[in-house]
Amino acid sequence: MGVSAQFRIGELSHRVGVSPDVLRAWERRYGLLKPSRTEGGYRLYTERDEWRVRLMQHHLCSGVSAAEAAHEVARMERDSHRDESVETPFELAQQLAASFDAFDEDGAHELLDRLFGLHGLERAIRDALMPYLRELGERWARKQVSIAQEHFASRLIEGRLLALARGWNKGPGRRAVLACPPGEQHTLPLVSFGLILRSRGWRNIYLGAETPPSTVHMAADTVSADVIVMSAVSNDRFAAIAKDLRPLARTCPLVLAGPGATFEVAAELGVQCLQDDPATAAEALSRRFAIDAMQHVT
Repeated sequence: MGVSAQFRIGELSHRVGVSPDVLRAWERRYGLLKPSRTEGGYRLYTERDEWRVRLMQHHLCSGVSAAEAAHEVARMERDSHRDESVETPFELAQQLAASFDAFDEDGAHELLDRLFGLHGLERAIRDALMPYLRELGERWARKQVSIAQEHFASRLIEGRLLALARGWNKGPGRRAVLACPPGEQHTLPLVSFGLILRSRGWRNIYLGAETPPSTVHMAADTVSADVIVMSAVSNDRFAAIAKDLRPLARTCPLVLAGPGATFEVAAELGVQCLQDDPATAAEALSRRFAIDAMQHVT
């Protein structure tokens, strides 16, 4: 998963929605967490620890004991260090496609477990789920998959990602309000964006599909949001509410994202545009705010 930021157990608790006492118990009994220590003796955790906890939670929800769940997490982590036994994200995405096409729910969940456990959230989203969803849309347009198959795959993936989003509005970080404009129901890129943003220390207020600008405004004002991110697959969704987006952008920094966020639309509204995949877009937004903060200090 690469080099990760380090944080104290309280921040880890906020991220995953598990009390510090339970986290310490899992660390002590099962070796689930592997913190480093500061010179002062404080434990520091990483995104890899966060991911171990989220996998632990998922396995617990399937009905196994805590010991069995921790054993499964450890097994998957061992597998991730054995190159000869690890499928690439692309290979796992191909297997997922077959499971979704066959309406094989158990198989799809097992493959998602393996994808997330072996490659981590960010790589899973960037290199497997987003390419798969793009291909699914293209296959649907060519009538190679049915509406039922497309809905089955999208809803199952959305359910898994939203389960990982538990607690993503907690903690001390900046706040982002995430929404799709009226008429837009494709929420998966926005959820993916929010999850990666959360891994960068942000807090998310997620409003979901078909959200009126007035509702977005109210939410952003209530939580004193640092940024509003609206995502759509068609620029028509943004063009239809341009008159409402202009005043919204004057109250809080507004970012348009997704395939519908063209530079032409963004320039017309005077707002930022993020056209990259969700992982790259979240990194770009975090970097922008970090640079702005440094410039403000200096």
